[in-house]
Amino acid sequence: MKIVVTGATGNVGTSVLRALAADPAVEEIVGLARRLPQWENPRTRWVQADVTASPLEPVFRGADAVIHLAWLIQPSRDPATLRLVNVDGSRRVFEAAAGAGVGALVYASSIGVYSPGPKDRRVAEDHPREGVRTSFYARHKAETERILDTVEARAADLRVVRLRPALIFKRDAASEIRRLFIGPLLPSPFVHPRLIPVLPVPPRFVLQAVHSLDVGEAYRLAATSPDARGAYNIAAEPVLDGQTIGGLVGARVVTVPAKAVRAATLATWRARLQPTPPGWLDMGLGVPVMDTTRAREELRWAPRHGADEAFMELLDGLRRSDGADTPPLHPHAGGPLRVKELLTGVGKTLGL
Repeated sequence: MKIVVTGATGNVGTSVLRALAADPAVEEIVGLARRLPQWENPRTRWVQADVTASPLEPVFRGADAVIHLAWLIQPSRDPATLRLVNVDGSRRVFEAAAGAGVGALVYASSIGVYSPGPKDRRVAEDHPREGVRTSFYARHKAETERILDTVEARAADLRVVRLRPALIFKRDAASEIRRLFIGPLLPSPFVHPRLIPVLPVPPRFVLQAVHSLDVGEAYRLAATSPDARGAYNIAAEPVLDGQTIGGLVGARVVTVPAKAVRAATLATWRARLQPTPPGWLDMGLGVPVMDTTRAREELRWAPRHGADEAFMELLDGLRRSDGADTPPLHPHAGGPLRVKELLTGVGKTLGL
């Protein structure tokens, strides 16, 4: 099999490439990235490409599957660039895959595609998928799935799969996650359970998470299983609520009003103290808890890491400034003392 992966150098992409390389049925892997890495992966050929402008059909031609991961979270202060990559770039990938006659298209959707829903029971893949209005990420995921609906309806021979994972963590992605969501002002040594005596959480603070390596395996199964079609929720156990996280880090949990947390998030984002707009909080508090039965029974997917294990691995990676040898994951991508992050504007630039 030949499998092409867009966005192959990031948190999920590197895990997908590792999973594909471990499958003897996958003979050739083509990794697409805007910036080529030094990192090498077995049977992988790198192609420099931008999903918004590069010719894609020639790269996709002859592929048994295309896995589309390329997506922007930053620059959060440039909505036009975010939309260009996330929505228009995804449309180009979908149409190129159909035009090139690939066998399967696997799209990286998200829990963020779902409309607000319950936290006290689990929803299946038929839950409404309009996203959360105040989150650009959720709006883009919902719109992109609608585009995929249209492409799928027109391309009868194209097998289409959508994975909807929860929060995705691994140690090697710690530096990237810090740059994307926390920014340059938090000293890494401060991310230590002993330094978190109190954990303030708003109501409906109930999250799901999954280890990146387990997500990589889910994408491998989706791409290589001929009967895999439709949407699959991807998350590990346990569900992470305030009490669970407080227990993991040894902190006392204090309930705080969601409006106060949102106001603080908005104020610090506007002041360029951190790169995450409040829509991310709205999405986290709004999305439902997912039922992963379909992925476990039909894909035969079983995570090897617990959500609590993945969370603690990320915390340790943040404290140690861990990363990997690709442009998005490199621990020094922000420059010495994170100076490039500060000089280029927190949440203002495409990437470092």
